[in-house]
Amino acid sequence: MIRLQWGEEDFALYYKQRCLLQHSHGRPALVLGQGEGLYRMSHGHFRIRQRIIRRQACRGFRVLASEPRKAVLEFPGLMRLCFAVREERLELTFAAAADGAADWNRLWLRLNADPGEHIYGCGEQFSALNLRGRRVPLWVQEQGVGRGRDLITLVANLQSGSGGSWHSTYFPQAGFVSSADWSCDCELAAYAEFDFRSSKAHLLQFWQVPERVVFHVEDSLPALIERRGAWLGTQSVQPDWADRGIWLGLQGGSQVVRAKLERARRAGIRPAAVWVQDWEGRRLTAFGSQLMWDWRYDKELYPDLPELIAELKEQDVRFLGYINPGLAPEGQLYREASRLGHCVKNPGGEDYLVPITQFRAALVDLSSPRARTWYKTVIKENMLALGMAGWMADYGEYLPPDARLASGMSGEQAHNLYPLWWAQVNQEAVGEAGLEEEIMYFLRAGWDRAHRFAPGHWAGDQLAGWSRSDGLATVIPAGISLGLGGVGSFHSDVGGFTTLAWVRRSRELLLRWAEMATFMPIMRFHEGSRPWANRQFDADEDILLRLARLAGLYARLKPYRDRLFAEYRLTGLPLIRHCALHYPGDEVLHRLRYQYLYGPDLLVAPVISPRRRTRRVYLPGRGTGQHWVHLWSGRSFGAGWQRVEAPLGRPPVFYRAGSGNADFFRAVAGGG
Repeated sequence: MIRLQWGEEDFALYYKQRCLLQHSHGRPALVLGQGEGLYRMSHGHFRIRQRIIRRQACRGFRVLASEPRKAVLEFPGLMRLCFAVREERLELTFAAAADGAADWNRLWLRLNADPGEHIYGCGEQFSALNLRGRRVPLWVQEQGVGRGRDLITLVANLQSGSGGSWHSTYFPQAGFVSSADWSCDCELAAYAEFDFRSSKAHLLQFWQVPERVVFHVEDSLPALIERRGAWLGTQSVQPDWADRGIWLGLQGGSQVVRAKLERARRAGIRPAAVWVQDWEGRRLTAFGSQLMWDWRYDKELYPDLPELIAELKEQDVRFLGYINPGLAPEGQLYREASRLGHCVKNPGGEDYLVPITQFRAALVDLSSPRARTWYKTVIKENMLALGMAGWMADYGEYLPPDARLASGMSGEQAHNLYPLWWAQVNQEAVGEAGLEEEIMYFLRAGWDRAHRFAPGHWAGDQLAGWSRSDGLATVIPAGISLGLGGVGSFHSDVGGFTTLAWVRRSRELLLRWAEMATFMPIMRFHEGSRPWANRQFDADEDILLRLARLAGLYARLKPYRDRLFAEYRLTGLPLIRHCALHYPGDEVLHRLRYQYLYGPDLLVAPVISPRRRTRRVYLPGRGTGQHWVHLWSGRSFGAGWQRVEAPLGRPPVFYRAGSGNADFFRAVAGGG
């Protein structure tokens, strides 16, 4: 399994015939260092630099073991590398050499690369899908507003420093997948950078020595995803009701919720849930309609909330709310948390009030078992006891690197772990209440394998517009990249969230976003940050009727989704897939970002530009005789580039000719 070849000054490490490391005196595979991180934080966005104190290349080495399942190399006075095969994966661990020090906090690892391979992953990527030729920083943070070299990004930066960059993401992962059928995953908490710009090597930089680096090598991408997925783990099982129908995003009080729900029903919409983010109250700020972070129900807006929740459940409509790990300083829960010592502290030992959009909030210290127990009680008593069927578990990106925690861990080391702890708190609260099969909560932030602690993830706060940097289109690479990292149930805010300056949701954008969401695991609507400026689902009868048709189509697709979820649990293959996963060797597929396979049998190419009524689509399978059937017209198309009609309500969707689901797809399309 492991083959180590070496000479006096060089070695090469092979696993399953794949050369992973090549080392020579002039191009060392390992460099150690000491450094200090320099962080500047503004509203969840970070500018990160470092000061290198010391740097030492590992050159001379000796081989301590070379066996089929184990190899050990030592760089005298510096570092020892141990390679071991465990359950069809190769694990690399690091230790100080017998005569070396253990105070290194920087490590550069050079992995062998093929000139023609393509790289995917590193968590949720909104702008770039194929990461070859890019340097990717890995740090949990807000995705940013605009995220491009455009005017809206400039406006966001001038207003609050919230513009973001192409790589900023809520859910990074220190791992990637290669089109050459191998993957690499690194276990650490600190900041990291993966540099894929060289044609011969991938340079991984870590701001701590990783606990281990894990390699998988297989003979195909599906086999790789299955093997790696077994190690990464899958999401918690979402309840069966969650995708029986759409989720309406409503707010404004009990009367408004009832009235809007009734209007949707009259149009023929049968929602599975209403998602009511302002159940705990709201505040109006310069950013828009925001929430009161004191997680108790607002008895002015929702005086009869327990009765409303029970009433809706009788009608087979679940009620979902909202929570995050922050507390409003003016709230009752903050006063209690502060008195009990459950808040994150600043360097001066006081509660750290962190700027978040237009207000400040304290963060619950999730490193503390006592604080976690207290916050789980808040969820159980203030949400589950009311009968809520789930919630958006928002945020997790704001822990300052200079924070002080009860555990003694530095804020710098805990920052990337905080969203993972937040996911665990939600899972434990639901589990302790015995409601695992009934509750659906969903998160946006994450880190190494955080998806294992939640039944759903969503894409966060996109602009309510057409921006290729931060609008509708970015949801597609986000879903594909997260799918490669283990996420099966992924969705977005239908219509987008952020409304800023001239960017506001149009009728066409709402409908195109809804078309895309019809072919995703969850179809959830959001009114946006400024509901009054955005076109809503019930703005007029025509929109209602069009959305009712899409909602019906989404509901009829449930048997197909059930099969895909079952496959995901068994194999780790996500619902939203890169086309290359099933059609390797086609170089065109690696240049595409805005179409995807929905399971093995459906190809979806959402319309991502305004005023377009046709779409150019690439149908995979060239040279294999593969044909595709247009879902709406029933016309057969050969593989390759095709231009198809795409009127509102009929996005480019194709099913694979010869699919065992062909009759089902025809029936689904013909049902409305």
